[in-house]
Amino acid sequence: MARSEVVVDLGALRHNVALLAGLAPAADTMAVVKADGYGHGAVEVARAALEAGATWLGSCSTAEALALRTAGIQAPVLAWLDAPDEDLAAGIAADVDMSVSSLSDLRRVEKAAEEADARPRIHLKIDTGLSRNGCQPADWPELVEQARQHEVVAIWSHLASADVIGDPSIDLQAKRFDDAYEVAKAHGLDPRRHIANSAALLTRPDLHFDLVRPGIAIYGLNPVPTDHDLRPVMSFRSRVALTKRIPAGESVSYGMTWTAPEDTTLALVPAGYADGVPRALSGRMEVLLHGKRRPVVGRVCMDQVVVDCGDDEIAEGAEVVLFGDGSRGEPTATEWAELTGTIDYEIVCGMYRPRVRRIYT
Repeated sequence: MARSEVVVDLGALRHNVALLAGLAPAADTMAVVKADGYGHGAVEVARAALEAGATWLGSCSTAEALALRTAGIQAPVLAWLDAPDEDLAAGIAADVDMSVSSLSDLRRVEKAAEEADARPRIHLKIDTGLSRNGCQPADWPELVEQARQHEVVAIWSHLASADVIGDPSIDLQAKRFDDAYEVAKAHGLDPRRHIANSAALLTRPDLHFDLVRPGIAIYGLNPVPTDHDLRPVMSFRSRVALTKRIPAGESVSYGMTWTAPEDTTLALVPAGYADGVPRALSGRMEVLLHGKRRPVVGRVCMDQVVVDCGDDEIAEGAEVVLFGDGSRGEPTATEWAELTGTIDYEIVCGMYRPRVRRIYT
C-alpha cells in the first residue's frame, strides 16, 4: 500500500450506471466523465460505464474527448467547452460531437471541419436560464438557420436548480427548452433532445427526452434527497506512520490548538492538505482506524494529520480510512463536504494528487 491511496470501486460504478440507465429506459445514457472522471479516472470510468449500459460519454473539452479516443474508446462522445483558440480539427477528425452555443462557435467548428476534411456532428445548446454557455433565445433562430447545413444531432441545455426538488426554475427552463425545440423543428431540423442531469434523471422523468446525462450520480453521490441505491465509488485511505504516547497537557500540531486532557496515544497519518485533506477540517474530522472512528486533533498539515487514539494500542502500518462509502461507519466524501461548506463534487474532484496513488477494484 502506498502512503495514501484513492480506491475506485468500478463494481459500484457499474451498479450505479445500470440503475440510472434503468430509470430512463426510453433514453440513451451519457456518462459524464469530464474532469478526469470527477477525479476517478476518465478512461477507466468510461469503459466501466459503457459495460454497464451507458451509450454515450460526456467530456468538457475536446482534449478530454481525444484522451478517450487515444485509449481506444469509440463510443459517441460530446465535448462542450473549449477556449476560442483551441484546435477543434483533431476532435472532429476523431468523430467527437461538438457543442455550439453561438455563431462564432459555429464558425470555429466549420473552419476546423474544413481543416479536418470531415463533416462535423453538432449539438446546439440553448441557454434556458443558467446564463453560462448556450445561445440566448433571441439569437436562437439565426443560429438554427445557420446550422441547418450541418448534421445537427441534438439540441440541449443545462438545468440550474434541478437539485432543489420542486424549484420553479425547473419548469421555466423546461418551457424555454420546448420553445427552442419548436423553433428547431420549424427550421426543418429533427434533433434529439437532452437536458436531464443527475438530479433531473432521478426526479423528473418528464425531462428524460432522448438522452440523459448523469454525472455525479454515476460516482455514487446523490445530488437530491432520494433513497435510490447509489453506491459511493471512491474511498481514500492511508496508514499509520508513527505512534507515540504523550502526557496530559501536551499540545498537538501548528498553533497548539488542541491540548491532551489526559495521557493519550497519538497516531501520525501521512496525508495532509497537499494530498486532498482540506485544512478546513482541522479539529472537525474523524477517521476509521482499528475499527473505530477516531478524532483528528490539531491542525491539518501539508503532509500529515494526527489522530487521538486514547489508550488503545495502535499498530504502525495500520490502515486509516479517511473517507469511504460509510458501510463500516467511516466518514464519507459528503460528510467532508458538509463540514467544510462545499459539495461532494469538489471533494472527489480534488483527490487527484501527485502523492496519492489511484487504484481500481
